[in-house]
Amino acid sequence: MEMAQIRYVLAAAKHLNFTRAATDCNVTQPALTKGIKTLEDELGATLFHREGRRILLSEFGRSMLPHLQHIADEAETARMIAQNFRLLEKVPIRLGVLSTVGHLRLARFLAWFEKMHKGLELSVSEGSVSDLTDRLNDGEIDIAIMTRTDPLAEALRTHALYSERYVVVFPPEHRLGKLNAIALRDLSGEPYVDRLACEMREMVMAVCAEMEVKLYARFRSEREDWVQAMVLAGIGFAFMPEYSVTLPGLMQRPLTEPSVERQICIVTVPGRRHSPAVNAFLRATRSFAWPG
Repeated sequence: MEMAQIRYVLAAAKHLNFTRAATDCNVTQPALTKGIKTLEDELGATLFHREGRRILLSEFGRSMLPHLQHIADEAETARMIAQNFRLLEKVPIRLGVLSTVGHLRLARFLAWFEKMHKGLELSVSEGSVSDLTDRLNDGEIDIAIMTRTDPLAEALRTHALYSERYVVVFPPEHRLGKLNAIALRDLSGEPYVDRLACEMREMVMAVCAEMEVKLYARFRSEREDWVQAMVLAGIGFAFMPEYSVTLPGLMQRPLTEPSVERQICIVTVPGRRHSPAVNAFLRATRSFAWPG
């Protein structure tokens, strides 16, 4: 049994005419009828009744048709899998990452993914929540990694990767180093370095106001590296996600009363078709051993 013979039978069953079936299969009619006859001989029964130029499916043909269609469908699926595998290394992945997401743990995943798909092209760019959301919707990036929020989950498709606590970071020898954990009220009156790019900043500020905790910002920046550098220089403390602390020498303690946590997720546009490379990336995010 050959795939060409199965295609001939399916085309003939569709058109009930050998001439039109041959045209559909891009072969001559004698080649098509010979292929069908060879398959019938192999199966030991006729698939079609020939009535001049008119053909009809036999009872045996009707019983065989679903099985032959299934074989053809499976062959097409196998062909597409093979084609997608070849395309993996030809279509780049455009990844957008929220600027406040720590690089070290994400880099471990990207290195693990690259080992599985050698030669695959990946571009990474940073941005704010609004910037990445716009670029996703406009098709400028394929995937984004961001903090999950209710509005984001309502507008786009999200899949959780990991959760991380917010911590208080401060320089060595700071008085906060004597504490095992830091309550928000312990920070009232302390000099403060304000992370303007923090997507949870407004929520933290609202909690501070509710608890009558007074914070005095001595330095403000949208850049994570500047925030950490100024904290280390002794300007003040800062609130940071625990996996975003990268500058050696910084001290940190978990923030309690209240405890603040964020969920990092992979974000895509619902209903949008992805390249094989992007689909492979999304599958990998679900099987990777993320922290926490």
